[in-house]
Amino acid sequence: MFWEEKKLIEMSDEEWENLCDGCGHCCVWKFEDDDSHEILYTDIRCQLFNDSTCRCTDYPQRTAIVPDCMDIRKLSDKQYAWLPDSCAYRLLHEGKPLFDWHPLISGDKESVHKAEISLRKKTVCGENFSEEDIIHHIIDPDEQHD
Repeated sequence: MFWEEKKLIEMSDEEWENLCDGCGHCCVWKFEDDDSHEILYTDIRCQLFNDSTCRCTDYPQRTAIVPDCMDIRKLSDKQYAWLPDSCAYRLLHEGKPLFDWHPLISGDKESVHKAEISLRKKTVCGENFSEEDIIHHIIDPDEQHD
């Protein structure tokens, strides 16, 4: 199991991409609370996020099209906090094991959806929201796997 034998930085592109469980939490709007410094997730999706497949519609060009897109491979240690506690990249970065529902463990790409970890069909389009509206779209990305 490559994820137990290699550090993130040592992984090939294929191994890196296989770590993604397809939850979609990278593809929703997030912000940091000014007072608590807590990372708050919303259910407002990126323009490239397909709500049905939980995948980016233009993954190779995503960072060019959406300048704020999270390129996880380029995150600093501190920026891993912007990923949910259930994220394979964050778990491995913190020296923790993957959850049983992760597709690399379960052998089933649908297991993240079956475990109700993903945002499949749980997001809204992010084009017409005011700053006041965003507060009503805050979600807890980790409430379902505890």
